[in-house]
Amino acid sequence: MTEGLAPHPGGRRGPLGRSLRTAGGPFEPKGGPCRELTLGKTKRRNHSSLNYAARRGTREKRKKQKVKVEEEKVGFVPHNQRDDTKVLAARVSRKVDDSWKRLPIDDVYAYKYYQWRVYEFIEAVECHQQTHHPEMYNQPNAPLHLIVELDMAGEKKNKFLDNFSSIAAVPHKFEHGEERSIVAFTKDPETFDGIRQAGAQLVGGPDLVKQFQSGNLSVHDFQFILAHPNILPELVVLRGLMKKKFPNIKSGTLEVNLAEAVDKFKTGIQYTAIKDEFEKDFGSIEVILGRLNMDPKHLEANFDAVINSILSFKPKRQGTFIRRCILMSPPSREKFKIDHNKCLKKTEATSKKADVITEEQELQSQTLNM
Repeated sequence: MTEGLAPHPGGRRGPLGRSLRTAGGPFEPKGGPCRELTLGKTKRRNHSSLNYAARRGTREKRKKQKVKVEEEKVGFVPHNQRDDTKVLAARVSRKVDDSWKRLPIDDVYAYKYYQWRVYEFIEAVECHQQTHHPEMYNQPNAPLHLIVELDMAGEKKNKFLDNFSSIAAVPHKFEHGEERSIVAFTKDPETFDGIRQAGAQLVGGPDLVKQFQSGNLSVHDFQFILAHPNILPELVVLRGLMKKKFPNIKSGTLEVNLAEAVDKFKTGIQYTAIKDEFEKDFGSIEVILGRLNMDPKHLEANFDAVINSILSFKPKRQGTFIRRCILMSPPSREKFKIDHNKCLKKTEATSKKADVITEEQELQSQTLNM
């Protein structure tokens, strides 16, 4: 050892004060000795960075273990609306389930602590008629509102229904207070008068199509566009102008009997299902079924027509589509939960009858062919 230099606890020191690291010392890196040392000079061999190959399949297993999380892209929110979104996100759920609450014992009870009573439709209408009597609210002609709460879950687990709208043809008409402009296209001049009497503002054939094509008439001036299948080849020219208003079978705007279709769009009940912004499996519909001075049985018939129209949008999955139905009539704040299962039974019965009729017709046709 060189004189004048104290021994280092981890090994020896060279003549220039450099520590001499030996195998097994405290400064030895992983993987064995990394340097070949001499007293005068230090020769270095860089073996400290050793790469060991991973086992086969480990990286693939790790990739499989990583679950892809779909992040929802949120659009730009103005600065004056950002606090509102936080408040809405922390609100109480709109889905109401009171099945865990006990049933009421008396006639007077608080809805907060007991299950809502389920009324028959006619009974709920009579209750509203009593509150709107001239001695109370004095509005016997008040509108009767129906609120339908929906389960917007789709066929797949993470899919939900989009907003949808339609018109339900009702057996008992009333003044809904909406102005609906309708234009109808057909090649049969004999049906023009009947279609006008049903409520169409404009009726015509190929000449009317040319007026829209030239710009003399605008598609935006009409809310609904109906057509007969015989004029479709001439009407295709206006597809770019009409866009979503172009007649089709699914929306009911392409019909053979245009007079009935115009009457449906003119006097029917128009509804729109709106999906909640935060609870995507919850949607609601609010419509007017009629007036309180109408016969309760007529209002019930309108209710059945609206429910059957809404059920046509039900996805092919198990479970209920309609959560609950509520009747209310402003200015009264009373809300009555009504039973809509009778409508479901009626639709099932009618569908079974239709299936039986089709089967009988097929059997008759087979026997005639034989």
